[in-house]
Amino acid sequence: MATIVDTLVGSCINKLQAIITDKAILILGVKDELEELQRRTDLIRSSFNDAEARRIEESAVEKWIGQIRDVMYDVDDIIDLARFKGTRTPIESSALIQPDLVGKEAIYACREVVDLVLAHKENKDFKIAIVGTGGVGKTTLAQKIFNDKKLERRFDKHAWVCVSKEYSRDSLLRQVLRNMGIPHDKDELVGELQSNLASNIQGKSFFLVLDDVWHSEAWEDLLRTPLHAAATGVVLVTTRDDTIARVIGVDHTHRVNLMSADVGWELLWRSMNIKEEKHVQNLKDIGIEIVCKCGGLPLGIRVVAKVLATHDQTENEWRKMLENSAWSMSKFPHELRGALYLSYDALPHHLKQCFLYCALYPEDVILHRDYLIWGWVAEGFIEKQEGQLLEDTVEKYYYELINRNLLQPDGSYIDHITCKMHDLLRQLACYLSREECYVGDPESLGSNSMCKVRRISVVTEKDMVVLPSMDKDQYKVRSFTYLLYGTSQRIDNSLFKRLVCLRILDLSDSLLHNIPGEIGHLIHLRLLDLNRTDISSLPESIGSLQNLQILNLLDCESLHSLPLATTQLRNLRRLGLGGAPINNVPKGLGRLKFLNDLVGLPVSHGSGNTKMQDGWNLKELAHLSQLRRLLLINLEKATPSSSTDSLLLIDKVHLKYLYLCCTVPADEEYSEEDVSNVEKIFDQLEPPHDVQEEEWVFIEEEFEEEEEAAEEGEEDGAASKQKGKEALSPRSSWLLPCLKKFDIVNCPKLRALPPQLGQQATSLKQLIIEYAGCLKMVEDLWFLSDALQIQACEGLERVSNIPCVRKLYVNFCPNLRCVEELGSLEQLWLDEDMQEISLLWVPGHQEQHRQHHEDELEVFSSVLLLSSQQVHLTGGCQPALFLDGVLLFHNTEVLMPTVVKSTFWLLMERVIGDYCMYGLW
Repeated sequence: MATIVDTLVGSCINKLQAIITDKAILILGVKDELEELQRRTDLIRSSFNDAEARRIEESAVEKWIGQIRDVMYDVDDIIDLARFKGTRTPIESSALIQPDLVGKEAIYACREVVDLVLAHKENKDFKIAIVGTGGVGKTTLAQKIFNDKKLERRFDKHAWVCVSKEYSRDSLLRQVLRNMGIPHDKDELVGELQSNLASNIQGKSFFLVLDDVWHSEAWEDLLRTPLHAAATGVVLVTTRDDTIARVIGVDHTHRVNLMSADVGWELLWRSMNIKEEKHVQNLKDIGIEIVCKCGGLPLGIRVVAKVLATHDQTENEWRKMLENSAWSMSKFPHELRGALYLSYDALPHHLKQCFLYCALYPEDVILHRDYLIWGWVAEGFIEKQEGQLLEDTVEKYYYELINRNLLQPDGSYIDHITCKMHDLLRQLACYLSREECYVGDPESLGSNSMCKVRRISVVTEKDMVVLPSMDKDQYKVRSFTYLLYGTSQRIDNSLFKRLVCLRILDLSDSLLHNIPGEIGHLIHLRLLDLNRTDISSLPESIGSLQNLQILNLLDCESLHSLPLATTQLRNLRRLGLGGAPINNVPKGLGRLKFLNDLVGLPVSHGSGNTKMQDGWNLKELAHLSQLRRLLLINLEKATPSSSTDSLLLIDKVHLKYLYLCCTVPADEEYSEEDVSNVEKIFDQLEPPHDVQEEEWVFIEEEFEEEEEAAEEGEEDGAASKQKGKEALSPRSSWLLPCLKKFDIVNCPKLRALPPQLGQQATSLKQLIIEYAGCLKMVEDLWFLSDALQIQACEGLERVSNIPCVRKLYVNFCPNLRCVEELGSLEQLWLDEDMQEISLLWVPGHQEQHRQHHEDELEVFSSVLLLSSQQVHLTGGCQPALFLDGVLLFHNTEVLMPTVVKSTFWLLMERVIGDYCMYGLW
């Protein structure tokens, strides 16, 4: 079920302990009653033990747990109500995951299918199917085929499309158009989208992958006719069902078989990272038994491997795993029992909650780390750790689920900030949460079902989202999330009156124009997401939401001010305003002591003693001791402090991300006075020197005079190391040993990298260089250990002597003739414009890799690099533009300006990128 009852009981006990002695409870005079409730709740918890497992086989236990769950939900609501009533007083003024392990069979299969594609690329319509049971590796094989270097530039159009079991016709067509790079209007209907596809593909060739096809209609009724306009085309389909392949009329079927015992055993021990040969041999027999129990299914083997990794590596421990009842649960769906359920059952209770929460998102949706984290925090799934912010604790939950192979990271993002859930694992989560979670049109639910549902994700093609007719008291919904499905829908405003138990309300991307005052009645609300809606104001009644923790207002283009009552949201942890033209903010936001994520707030000098200000006064930063992420805009409007004690961030020990933005001048460059003012503001916003967390960003000031001096000392294109930009200031140098990510963006006069980068940046994992047209060489980076991305550096001629880097991404570097001494290179990503010039050095790296590793260097082409990556965020919002690692640069209204003509902004971050999505900020 969606909520692990033992965890819910424990959460209620902790809340009761925390509030019994509160002043609010003494005011209400209910201390004795709450103490009795606490005693009885303790008794309930002591009776659980193995009840969670027994409920699957015993209906009486199942019914009892359901009753306890309903009671605990009511207790949770009562605790909130007690807090609210009693406080109605005036407000005072990792390498995180191993690389995918693919057997030799997959490598051979990839070569076979790629050769088949090439042999038939001139056919009018050639179709290939990859068929196999769920979790056997169909998508993995299809990805290797799609990215194979032999297919580079062989077709005019390439596209990868996830079809999934329940697809929207117009959404699928939009996905095909978008991935083929064909412009289309968001209001086009299905017929118009088909005509658009046909006209743009006419006379051209294409290679299309349709992944996870459950219904032949996706091809027969939707795509076959418009794609027939192409001159030639190859379609690769992955499916579980032979019948679908036959109906589509495939010309060749490749069957992915289950793993043999020996291959499965190798996958098992490699997934566990067992390094000693004697352990591999000692555990082989019992390991093969486990592989056989998994039925040779790669997904099952992987998840069981992560369960085994939490136990001692002995035959006795592994034997206990074999004897677990999860392998023989007769009443459990056959495809979900055994390895998959075992991987879930082995989770700690708090991770079970987080895993099941993912069932709220449809199949094949890409999930974003922060959106999941906010939901988990709002639901109260987090076990608070002493000295840690909730966000830091729950972030570890996310990566633990990835490490256990229960979430699959999206390979496009180096720090795995987006992920997917395998459809079999999602089926498991849906089955276990079937009584409480619902994904679909809520109007189709009967009153009996609606009374039981606690979490709803709205997926509908209707014009309006409507709730079924019931009495208000019958609604027990705690989470209501609108998922964009094709075109936006209107929202029935009555839900603000009827869903009074809500903890999460996500209406992002809906056709919402106003928020009624009744929202103040949602006193349990923790998360309110109104991103990309057309609201122009928020009612002052929002101040009644004393439990609100997350308020998202991103890209609300009609919203120009925040209500005064915002300062009353005493439990607020995140305020997201990026992309909203806010120009009036209330004074007093600095009093929100739990606020740690503040994004898109416009800065100004503050105006007198008025309650509303034309921008936020930086002095209020002094009181926000828990700041973790900060993005400020309009910094040029701030007034530098004259105080000697003016370092506003120096004591923010939780700070991990810092983004500082000025407004690009409309028609002229900044004056010297403006530049001097910005430099002083940046000095005041220097981050702490003793940051203990892993991630943060520092923005260095611009060095116009030094760079001009460097130009005067140039000889044959080499900059002077004594005078030039490449000599970092002493104030920057102390950062280098802990630096993990370094971005250099929009530095048109940069001739060489700072030598300290190669000498002192001993923890450097990722380096991004973009739009540095005069840079000639990138070399001698001894410690760079993960990824180097270079984009739009027209003058770059050489990349060399970077011995530890594993991934190299290059595009728009037409003169890059020499790439050498990259001994650890595993992946090479090249855009189409690099294909010809890269022939000078790619073959050498491929041969070197074969000699040292006995396999092929992974070379990917036609890749959309980070500056143009499109993804679907959770909540089903429109595709979000992935902006060069950070939002500060390139074609938005909140860009970091090119201050006069020779700006050099350095962004430093102590982790593998916190890539910022336009839709996230």
